Amino acid sequence: MKILLISILLSTLSYNTVLADVVKPALVEINVSSENLISVEIRASIEALLTGINASYKNTRDAPNAVEYDEFRQLSADDLQQAFVGFKQQFLDSITIEVDNKKLTLHIDKVDIPPTGYIKVPRISVIYLTAHLPESAESLRWYYPAKFGDNAVRLKQVDNQNKQWHWSQWQWLKKDQVSTPFSLTEIVARQSVAEVVVSYIVLGFEHILPRGLDHLLFILGLFLLSTHWRPLLLQVTMFTVAHTITLGLAMNNVVELPAVIVEPLIALSIAYIGIENIIAKRLHKSRLLLVFAFGLIHGLGFAGVLSDFGMPDNDFVTALISFNVGVELGQIATIVLAFVLLSYWFKDRERYRKMIVLPGSALISVIGVYWFFERLLLF
Repeated sequence: MKILLISILLSTLSYNTVLADVVKPALVEINVSSENLISVEIRASIEALLTGINASYKNTRDAPNAVEYDEFRQLSADDLQQAFVGFKQQFLDSITIEVDNKKLTLHIDKVDIPPTGYIKVPRISVIYLTAHLPESAESLRWYYPAKFGDNAVRLKQVDNQNKQWHWSQWQWLKKDQVSTPFSLTEIVARQSVAEVVVSYIVLGFEHILPRGLDHLLFILGLFLLSTHWRPLLLQVTMFTVAHTITLGLAMNNVVELPAVIVEPLIALSIAYIGIENIIAKRLHKSRLLLVFAFGLIHGLGFAGVLSDFGMPDNDFVTALISFNVGVELGQIATIVLAFVLLSYWFKDRERYRKMIVLPGSALISVIGVYWFFERLLLF
């Protein structure tokens, strides 16, 4: 009964976190054509833009106007489109494209808003902007204000006549940064191998800490049953190898499963790990096979992140390995943090199981089951 009460209390305390949306950075692609036209595609949450929820909040529930955000999330695409109309001018006045230190006049061409779907995942809309490029332009800079959140931007050079397209690497912009200049007179330079490695390690790490609550709970579930480093790291490494396989296959369009299947299965894997921790008192060898199978599923979930961010054609393998190194580092950091916080209880194994493993696993299972049914119903 005591364990049950602790589990209910923890579930109540984590309720807001479970329902919260993670605040994602906007993805911006600036297309510059040989006909001196600029078109910009901004992938962002219009609900977050309208409510001023930005990177200063880890999730939407931390914001003072979280209720208003949730109301926008429930709107149909047409209704949200109408709500955005009055915000368009403020949006245009806040962002900037400078060409040779001269600010261009931007126009909103159209706004694509997807229908209301799975409400745990932020609805990502696409805002299309256009502008005219002056003759003999040499460089371009982009600014997206911190009040709208962090953003990643890249330049695409389009030569329609010769059917050639060249992409720059992404620039991650935080804390009100202006992009470094993109050259308009030279073919965009390839990112160095070192820059690719650093960029994708950071992306992989951040997808676990602090953004990957799904994967975070799965790793914590592995930790709770086995606090001995060798079997624990073996499980985590098996998980990483598995999701590396499906991530690589998915990014090459060899394997593809819709989110309506992948997301409920990820939730189910989280629920299973928690339940197994409660039933089993020690680690069985069969768990490695299960962790590997679940890792294959989680890899398809990671593919969605990389699909949005993009992969460099010339350094695909380097970027893929670097991303997974970042994920592995995030997982190890999670385990180390859990070890530091819970090491006091390890001295008494029975007490550790009673006070930490059982209620913690029960909480993980409750969240996993909740997500499973939520995703089945809302997709």
